Amino acid sequence: MLHSTRQGSGKPLLLIHGLGSSIGNWSPVVPALAAERDVIAVDLPGCGESAPLTGETTIATLTDAVEAFIRDGELGDLDLVGSSMGARMAMEMARRGHAGTTIALDPGGFWNDRQAAIFGASIKASVALVRRIQPALPFLTGNPVGRTALLAQFSAHPWKLPQDLVLHELRGFKTSTSLDPALNALIHGPRQEGAPAGSLKGNMVIGWGRKDKVTAPSEAARATELFPDATLHWFENCGHFPHWDQPSEAARLILDSTS
Repeated sequence: MLHSTRQGSGKPLLLIHGLGSSIGNWSPVVPALAAERDVIAVDLPGCGESAPLTGETTIATLTDAVEAFIRDGELGDLDLVGSSMGARMAMEMARRGHAGTTIALDPGGFWNDRQAAIFGASIKASVALVRRIQPALPFLTGNPVGRTALLAQFSAHPWKLPQDLVLHELRGFKTSTSLDPALNALIHGPRQEGAPAGSLKGNMVIGWGRKDKVTAPSEAARATELFPDATLHWFENCGHFPHWDQPSEAARLILDSTS
């Protein structure tokens, strides 16, 4: 069973974080979402407080684990919100037949070979660096210059992010046991298959930051080509995490799209 938290009341809404992250990644938007929804957030296997998978860690097996969590919790076709790898997983669940609304924020997996190689090299370098400097993270994340140096790849204005959010996220680079195999699966595993027009059982909205340096904005064209029934929403002055850089807009998009 995956570790999870639950806040608010109303129509259920499941939050799925990205690579090497945890429930805390969603903290900038949870209060606004929980004011109108029953918000359920999960730690993926090998992340946060969830145990790792006993077998192979791939995008498919991670997605299977979330589907099992939904099934075991008798949550039905609740609405899904995913970020990065979690967005790709939410879209895969929709492709498999999940009938709830899917909100995919800057999903991974829509790159060409060159973009996948750049993604892999840049993320591996970032992870290696952060793992080496773990003892210095409290100091480095405690000032705007340090946050900017550490999070420039992920945020359009990292100096504005709260220290506890940044520190929690970067600690996950060290503690997540699924980060390395999941990253390998993202780079070298099967690409997102997509869903032909008319095949989705629920609505889908794809959100993309105009200044995303992890999953390039140009990849949005491929995403909408593979999921032609999806609606694309652009976040201006926004990096890889709209719920960090534009939390009010992200929360509003999620709530309006799942009402």
